Amino acid sequence: MGKRRHHRGNVTSCVTNGGKTTLAKNLQKHLPNCSVISQDDFFKPESEIETDKNGFLQYDVLEALNMEKMMSTISCWMESARRSVVSTDRESAEEIPILIIEGFLLFNYKPLDTIWNRSYFLTIPYEECKRRRSTRVYEPPDSPGYFDGHVWPMYLKHRQEMQDIPWEVVYLDGTKSEEDLFLQVYEDLIQELAKQKCLQLTA
Repeated sequence: MGKRRHHRGNVTSCVTNGGKTTLAKNLQKHLPNCSVISQDDFFKPESEIETDKNGFLQYDVLEALNMEKMMSTISCWMESARRSVVSTDRESAEEIPILIIEGFLLFNYKPLDTIWNRSYFLTIPYEECKRRRSTRVYEPPDSPGYFDGHVWPMYLKHRQEMQDIPWEVVYLDGTKSEEDLFLQVYEDLIQELAKQKCLQLTA
């Protein structure tokens, strides 16, 4: 009997409005036994968010997120996946549990380093990012100059930190259509799943 392996995909963008959430949801609809955990669900209350010298709320930093709670949620999913895959039926190998974790500050948080199976990073240029941001409604709303004074500088900072990542990251062009991005990642994950199944059946 082969042991099930947990397939963990990561769809992330360190820039606002890069399309990561849409991509993750599309993948969840088409991949078998797939769950999504969103980093945005773990923001701390506004009262706990620090403000810089310019009066900008510091939302684009790890300290604005309850990462311990997020890790607990991920651990619970992994434990549940282990329990749910105790099966002797090889045909059910197609139901290898898949977890997609999507967020904007995932590669900058060390405790997550050992979780990734496949890593993706969505990028869009400055002007397109700013345009998309302007069409969204946030609570609290962006203050004047917030994008240029906080959001984009923090993206550049986090992107620079990614230069030290030791594993492979697949960079995606966030200006492509939703369908093109979906097909690119979906086909890559299907190939990875096939490898996992072969390993499982020969274990």
